[in-house]
Formats: sequence, structure tokens, C-alpha cells
Amino acid sequence: QKMPPSLPATINIREPRWDQSTFQGRAKHFFMVTDPRNLLLSGATLEEARRVVENYRAGTVPPGLTEDQLWRAKYIYDSAFHPDTGEKMLLIGRMSAQVPMNMTITGCMLTFYRTTPAVLFWQWVNQSFNAVVNYTNRSGDAPITPSQLGTAYVSATTGAVVTALGLKSLTKHLPAIIGRYVPFAAVAAANCINIPLMRQRELKLGIPITDENGNRLGESTAAAQKAIFQVVVSRIGMAAPAMAIPPVIMNALEKRAFLKRYPYLNAPLQVGLVGLCLVFATPLCCALFPQKSSMPVSRLEPEVQARIREKDPQLEIVYFNKGL
Repeated sequence: QKMPPSLPATINIREPRWDQSTFQGRAKHFFMVTDPRNLLLSGATLEEARRVVENYRAGTVPPGLTEDQLWRAKYIYDSAFHPDTGEKMLLIGRMSAQVPMNMTITGCMLTFYRTTPAVLFWQWVNQSFNAVVNYTNRSGDAPITPSQLGTAYVSATTGAVVTALGLKSLTKHLPAIIGRYVPFAAVAAANCINIPLMRQRELKLGIPITDENGNRLGESTAAAQKAIFQVVVSRIGMAAPAMAIPPVIMNALEKRAFLKRYPYLNAPLQVGLVGLCLVFATPLCCALFPQKSSMPVSRLEPEVQARIREKDPQLEIVYFNKGL
């Protein structure tokens, strides 16, 4: 029996395995990235994946390594180590923790939305979790200072709580089903505050833009605005199915004798329904926009346009990493 041929050292594992210019390719990529099973991997497995990836990048291919094993190692490595700094990320800040963490927090927000202390507590828990995620997945180029983190965290929490309590008082005289949508409105409002604040440095100084071959052309604040807008849209999209579908189902169930007889099933049912929505909504909404986003040169700030035209008058499209 022959040894399988050894892998060529030319597979580009810096890029995702699937074509990122199609929605389907991006969705496949993010289903791998957000797979909650990655959280259960041991430290030894993570180190092993890191070794395979780093050796492969350095040009050493272990004998018998298959392409599938290489990609598996890459996705395990990416799930736990920061792309720019290479350090191991906080467990709950990883993309693979998004579904279990959000499912618990959102499920509880939707279950305990009736009393003011519960609204305060769960909106605070949610924004604390968001701050951890944003800090863990920050772009390595522009580190966030503790004071910026603090400002974003306090503003988003305040925004979420004010929205939630304001809407809660407005919905007192409206049908019960409308009250169930208050947590979603609060989360959407908080996302609109939290993400731009977390990334305010990019809005002031711009984010790196490149040509299609990755050559850096400078920084652009117009690109930063587009990147942050896309991230806000996909984050709200991620929360929408999980916060819009379960309330309708729960509202119907609560009128049945079954839930009246077993009221303690309310929270687990809610968390389960939310989890089911999130398993699909999280990767599909991450995939709405390409990670490597692009915009026409004509949409950039005039001074950036001028600099690019000097270097390369033919260039029409620039690219940038939108972040997550």
C-alpha cells in the first residue's frame, strides 16, 4: 500500500476555504467559524491545530496530512487565536461562543421582560457580553484603549436600558405581544450605539484600504463608516429572528393549559427556541456582507481619492476588512 502523496505547500490557508464573493461560500465559512462545538476542544487540540497551521505556513508539511485535516486545523486555529496578534482569545469572546451565550442571554431577556429590575439586569448582562466580544475580536491594527472600552460599554448599556424602560412604559396599554418586542428594540438601539463607539478610533482616523492584491493605499474614514454600518446591520439581523419568532410562539403557548400547568418550562423553552434561531441566524447574518468589503474610489474622501489617483489613476475599487 502506497503512502498518500504529501500535500503541496501552496494552499492559501490565510483565506477562507470557500469563495467569499458568493453568499453561499461566506455562509459555509461562518457555519464553520461559529460552530459551538469548537468550545469543547481541549487545550491540547488547540495547540496541535496551531502547530499544524504554523508549520504549514512555514513550508513544512507533515507526511500523511490530508487537505481536509489541514482546513480543519485552520478553522480550529482561527476559532481560538486572534488573527492579528496570535494570542489565545477569551473563551466567551470567541465566535464559537456566540450561539450558546446569546441563546442564554436572549432567552432570559425574552422570559423576564416584565419587571424593571429584570430588564435592567439582563440588558446589562447582554452589553457586558457584547463588550467582551468586541474587545476580543478587535482589529489588531487599532487596539482599543481601556477608556474607549469603558465609554462604549457604559453608553451602550445606558442606551439599551433607557430604550427598554422607555418602550416598556409606552406598551403598558398595548396588547401583550407588543411588550414582548421591547427587548429586541433595546438590543437594536444598543448595537447602533455600541459598535460605532467601540470603533470610534476607526471613524476618526480611518481604516486601512488596499487594492485587490492587498497593497495598502492609505486609511479612509468613508470606508470605516461603510464597514461599521455593515456590521451594525448584520448584528441587528443576527438578533432579529431570535427575538422576533420565539415571542409569537410563546404567546400562543402561554394561552394553552400546558404552560399554565408547568410555568417553570417557560425559560428553558424560550432559550431552546432562541438557540434554534441563532444556530442559523448567526452564520447567515455574518455572511450578509463579504469580510473583505469594497467600495469605488469615487466614494472616498476627496484627499484620499487624490492620493490614490496620483499613485494609480486606473484604480477604481478599493478593499478593506469590515470587521465582525
